[in-house]
Amino acid sequence: MVKIGVFDSGIGGQTVAEKIQHIFPDAEVLFVNDSKNIPYGLKRRAEIIRLTLAATQPLVDAKCDAIVIACNTATTNAIDELRAAHPSVHFVGIEPMVKPAARMTKTGVIAVLATPGTLASHRYALLKQRWASQVTVIEPDCSTWADLIEHGQADRINIHSMMDELHRWQVDTIVLGCTHYHWIKDRIQAAAGPRVHVLEPSDAIGARLKDLLSTNAELPE
Repeated sequence: MVKIGVFDSGIGGQTVAEKIQHIFPDAEVLFVNDSKNIPYGLKRRAEIIRLTLAATQPLVDAKCDAIVIACNTATTNAIDELRAAHPSVHFVGIEPMVKPAARMTKTGVIAVLATPGTLASHRYALLKQRWASQVTVIEPDCSTWADLIEHGQADRINIHSMMDELHRWQVDTIVLGCTHYHWIKDRIQAAAGPRVHVLEPSDAIGARLKDLLSTNAELPE
């Protein structure tokens, strides 16, 4: 049986784990988080790396065929260190969907909703440099969102105020750069309106896992 691990700093990765389980109904999907140490997005890079290595160790010990890092902050700061520490393990990271957003936008303005840790990372800077050099990227302050969602206080997030800012910029494509935000995707989409695309990477992760694991194991359909 294929065994797939999913890690996130908090509850956000549950949505990714559920999506993976739906795509691979016969696989064993193991989910772990590090909710005692959230939010990752406000920590220094060295601390993010240390915490991510420790928190993913149970999935490595369980001999998962692949491990999904369902956390943009952990991916953008620690994926290279994970791969160096465990070269025989297939790690699939989640990064903000800058490339598809830049290709999709008609107004030439996209928004990336992410934690400070993700926005400050070198990998994110490379994503923007490589794929978004010809578009304007708006990065509104979402620094409190992950913690509020983690503790069941998502109703305190003022989405409409943020959306007013994005509408003034004529943003037509929004990237959810933190898996916690998947829990409020419907609210974000409703506030943005039908002409704005809201992107999150669950389907892309499933496709990547199929490509990755099909060469190493018999995948359940």
